[in-house]
Amino acid sequence: MTRSVIAAALLAAVLISSCGFRRKKYENPISKDTEQPDKVLFDKAIKDIEKGRYEVARLTLNTLMNTYDTSEFMAKAKLAIADSWMREGGSNALAQAEAEYKDFILFYPTLEESAEAQEKVCMIHVRQMEKPDRDNNHAMRAEDECRNLLQQFPNSKFAPRVQQLLRNIQEVIAEGEFRVGEFYHKKGSFPSSANRLDNVVNTYPLYSHADRALWLSGDSYSRLGDRFRESAVKSWQRIVRDYPLSEYADRAKERLKEFEQEIPEPDPVAVARMKYEQENYEKPGVMHGVLGIFKKGPDTHTAAKSGNPAMTGIRPSIPVSIPTGDAAGAGVTADVTVAPVGANSDLDKKPDARLNQPDQKKDEQKK
Repeated sequence: MTRSVIAAALLAAVLISSCGFRRKKYENPISKDTEQPDKVLFDKAIKDIEKGRYEVARLTLNTLMNTYDTSEFMAKAKLAIADSWMREGGSNALAQAEAEYKDFILFYPTLEESAEAQEKVCMIHVRQMEKPDRDNNHAMRAEDECRNLLQQFPNSKFAPRVQQLLRNIQEVIAEGEFRVGEFYHKKGSFPSSANRLDNVVNTYPLYSHADRALWLSGDSYSRLGDRFRESAVKSWQRIVRDYPLSEYADRAKERLKEFEQEIPEPDPVAVARMKYEQENYEKPGVMHGVLGIFKKGPDTHTAAKSGNPAMTGIRPSIPVSIPTGDAAGAGVTADVTVAPVGANSDLDKKPDARLNQPDQKKDEQKK
């Protein structure tokens, strides 16, 4: 082989190799056999969370976020920090978890994980809920947070689950209000009883004992005289119309006949809803009542399984015995008016009291 042929072959090889380099796409300098460093940190943190090493996991996740600020794991790392606080438990850790979840929603409002973060904020307060006869602060907070998810993320896959969770929460709140109203009724404080029980049913119509609340409300109104006769009739009519399968429906009809009032037809939607609730009612076990004594959280097995939960929370209302506005007969209002001081006012007629100086001689004689 001549030198010219060898030279031509070498030149051709160089040209082919150079063309190949131009067509090759740019790849990450890290070889395929080695994992990305941000992913290594993320996987390590997740393992630490699973093993209960929450502080170590948070340090690793913060290192990832501070070192690789453009990493695809930024959002996942921020959510994992919140999850670590929630898994750790305790009032302080749960408060920190709530702050982290809300911070995540603020930074990533369009991600599907934001709905998940909002659901976990709701669950933080659900886990701390007390029984109906105790402090309902966490129940009220849980209701607000679940309602926020349904309003902000109505199409999320978490919405149906949170909707049922909201029914459970409202069952607990309504039960607490009902017990207060029932206590007032037994005590004979009928204005307070009617006010409290009416407010419960108007706010939470899905409450499992709404029919009994209306029955006691109607009885309370009937004991307050002819002035509240119409209110009593409305309570009984509502039982027949909105809770037709209730055990109080026949008794309500008897009271309406006694008062010579119209008996309304049952609402077909209400009939279907009550049938569904009866068919899907889960009867608690034999040990349910015994174990419930030692359980801190509330019992929600009677909560509704269907229907739209209330999207407004319960608010204090004015008892029916307190007249307001024109009902007082005197047209009392709380408006404050301002008018200029006229020339013939006491400020112009009478002398300025500040000009009256004390008599020094009289003061010396007293001394």
